[in-house]
Amino acid sequence: MILYRTAAGPVLAKGDRLLAIARDWHELVNDDALHDSLLRHCRETRDHDPALADHVRRPLPPIGERQELWAAGVTWYRSRTARMEESQSAGGSDFYDRVYDAERPELFLKATPHRVVGPGESLRLRADSAWIVPEPELVLVITRTGRIVGFTVGNDLSCRDIEGENPLYLPQAKVFDRCASLGPGILVAPEPPGPETEIRMTIDRGDERVFEGASALSQMKRRPGELVDFLFRENSHPEGCMLMTGTGIVPPAEFSLEPGDLVSITIDGIGTLANPVHRVPA
Repeated sequence: MILYRTAAGPVLAKGDRLLAIARDWHELVNDDALHDSLLRHCRETRDHDPALADHVRRPLPPIGERQELWAAGVTWYRSRTARMEESQSAGGSDFYDRVYDAERPELFLKATPHRVVGPGESLRLRADSAWIVPEPELVLVITRTGRIVGFTVGNDLSCRDIEGENPLYLPQAKVFDRCASLGPGILVAPEPPGPETEIRMTIDRGDERVFEGASALSQMKRRPGELVDFLFRENSHPEGCMLMTGTGIVPPAEFSLEPGDLVSITIDGIGTLANPVHRVPA
């Protein structure tokens, strides 16, 4: 089942059926029994509204106005290596090696809702950065009690030159207007996608494909439950939250996004999140 946040309200897609869900979005994503609740709704509701297809084709980012988007770093070997390389001149290269092997993961606040865009909307390239890359990630949907109830696709823009200058600049490298995208919908399932599930990313520049890569979830070192456990330690999330789980796909060191590039990220079973990037939001 895929749950969409749309201008017409929550919409559930199950098979070829599209069902309107008459519940507040925050109430929905904080339902610890969301999977069972939606299955029950499917059994009890025979209505199918074809008009909802137009709204599903233009979904809103699946994050509520009062939720936070967090992120985990150095959860894949490839991201560990890339961040060691970018920060070597600043003397911080071994920080990431230590985090990769440590019990405690790296967690940071990535964005508040007004900094997040949905499918088709423009991501913003910082004007004071010359080395910006997308990071394709599996995103967890977590209730206020810390229960994982869904999964979506995320793009975590990262300014590698800013963070590489000094690891303490991480917030500026990661957090700015339109710094992240989420969508298209939430896979509501009792278990996360299996380890064989692929994340694929392509970057198109005009008529040319300038990058493509793929990585399976089996290459992720940290488990979703482990990350959530640390996220909720001494910290409350009264409206629930979302957590980006890190990336295993990193473009080569000489690559940087350019205005007009189109970044497309696909996770099997969830869908494709595509966003253009610009210096100034379109």
